[in-house]
Amino acid sequence: MTMVCHRPEGLEQLEAQTNFTKRELQVLYRGFKNECPSGVVNEDTFKQIYAQFFPHGDASTYAHYLFNAFDTTQTGSVKFEDFVTALSILLRGTVHEKLRWTFNLYDINKDGYINKEEMMDIVKAIYDMMGKYTYPVLKEDTPRQHVDVFFQKMDKNKDGIVTLDEFLESCQEDDNIMRSLQLFQNVM
Repeated sequence: MTMVCHRPEGLEQLEAQTNFTKRELQVLYRGFKNECPSGVVNEDTFKQIYAQFFPHGDASTYAHYLFNAFDTTQTGSVKFEDFVTALSILLRGTVHEKLRWTFNLYDINKDGYINKEEMMDIVKAIYDMMGKYTYPVLKEDTPRQHVDVFFQKMDKNKDGIVTLDEFLESCQEDDNIMRSLQLFQNVM
């Protein structure tokens, strides 16, 4: 059986498209190839890798949503270029780029807005990922309460959906969200 390997575009091109130096890209590529020798990662492998970070919970559903956000071409696999482009946004992108990427993650069906069902699916996936041993212990209706608070804050015109513009505006008005976006600014 032959394995088809993917080689990334030139490092110079990736350096121009991302906020990483050539050296950083080399380090990232070595790590990526170590986990994914073929040069691409499918969803099952992505889930296995991601699950290692959440040993007390079930990260599979959240990893599925995350994988779909990384797989921008919807091919069912993530190449190094896809991975490093998303990582560049999340770690070193502008506030606007990070928020747009997060909106895309939450917009599960990619219709251009977030509805309550999508947000409920995301919140439940996060709770499942964190596991049953979270503190304080969560009540059964906690995910619904979080979704209600999210919509009270984000759904500016109260039409039951959150558009990208509403999401951007609401997040930029929230000091906690803005601080959390800065957390990974100096990683790497």
